[in-house]
Amino acid sequence: MKQHQRLNSQLPEVIYTPESKLRHPIQLGKQMWRDLLASRELAWRLMVRDISAQYRQSFFGIAWAFLPPIIMASGFTLAHDANVINIQATDLPYPAYVMFSTALWQTFVEALNGPVQAVTVAKPMLARVNFPREALILAKIGEVFFNFAIKLILIVGFFFWFQISVTWTVILAPVAIINLVLLGVFFGILLAPLGVLYQDISRSLSLITGFWLFLTPVVYPVPKQGIFGFLVQLNPVTPLLVTARELATTGVISDPYRFWVVSAITLVGLIITWVTFRLAMPFVVERVSS
Repeated sequence: MKQHQRLNSQLPEVIYTPESKLRHPIQLGKQMWRDLLASRELAWRLMVRDISAQYRQSFFGIAWAFLPPIIMASGFTLAHDANVINIQATDLPYPAYVMFSTALWQTFVEALNGPVQAVTVAKPMLARVNFPREALILAKIGEVFFNFAIKLILIVGFFFWFQISVTWTVILAPVAIINLVLLGVFFGILLAPLGVLYQDISRSLSLITGFWLFLTPVVYPVPKQGIFGFLVQLNPVTPLLVTARELATTGVISDPYRFWVVSAITLVGLIITWVTFRLAMPFVVERVSS
């Protein structure tokens, strides 16, 4: 309670008026930037708390970061070797291909679910404590990168096991991975206010991402023909995930145009959804607390 009171005393007083903040975009932008900077310390504390709770209250602990990629890679490798599924030749040994792609996909899904989960869990606190809402989002982004760092240990181990060579472009792979995370955050922030009001959002995300997985080249190369190939290439996750995989391995980017287009749309969309989040949350909190 004392921490909350001290935090409230450090924050500038906010006065809500009927006038839309969009009428003063420069002032709104400055306020958003100030709140973003002010939320760093709180975001760090929330991230440490969530990561500690995530692995402390689990029997397998940190192994949960490894298990999904390993299980998926094992299952699809067995199906591939038994000719149950017919997969085209991949640039990497198939187990490493599936494991690396699954780690990237899981990182995207965590970035997508993070904002919705953070705002939903913090629902009681939102109505009683005045603090920058951006802290919740930053904490989840930090948690996503922490979990990926753990997965990176497994990825490096697989690369050594299968003797996969990498090129100098591996140092550029974080650019694509960051864009992949930002794409997930973009969708997550867009859904976060609705997630506070309706539990259906959180419940439906697992169904949506489950179907979305099959439209993403995680266990197969990017198809070039047919309706299915068109849908896979239309998927915004495809160019970001594929480029991250290619930069880390072959060094040859197969579709740089789509990568930069999706990256640009992600950055612009992230700013727009951030503004929407800022404007919507006071009304959402008021409705939840009433």
